Order: sequence, then structure tokens, then C-alpha cells
Amino acid sequence: MNPPKKGTSRTAKGVFETWEKRTQLVKTQTNAESAYNDAKTIRLKALRLEKEAQDAEEARVKALTAPPAPVKKPRVKRIS
Repeated sequence: MNPPKKGTSRTAKGVFETWEKRTQLVKTQTNAESAYNDAKTIRLKALRLEKEAQDAEEARVKALTAPPAPVKKPRVKRIS
């Protein structure tokens, strides 16, 4: 035969308390995961913004140090 179940889980109050404990555990885990993801997003955003600033500075320096573009001569249209 099956072993008897615990007394608290057989009553309505016991079932409700068990459900509440599980619900609270899931909420706690969800909040922890959400906080972790928020922190990761903030960190990655900071890294991205830092890289964009470095890239913009490199582009500015490159534009200042690049030789001027050669002036193109206007094309002469030939009529045949």
C-alpha cells in the first residue's frame, strides 16, 4: 500500500499553504532572474556606449589626420 500522506497536505489549509510557499518561491526566483538580467543589460549598455564613444573619437582623429580628398576634374561631355 501507499504510505500515508502528511496531515497538513490533506487539509484545505495545508494545500493552500503549500501552494502559497511554491508561489512565493517562484516569485522570488523570478525577481532574482529579473534583477540579474537588468544588471546584465545595464552593464552591456555601458560597454556599448563606451565602445561607440571610442569609435567616434577614432573616426574624428582619422578625419583630422587624413589627407584631403583629391579634387575631381569636371567631366567633359562629348557630343557625337
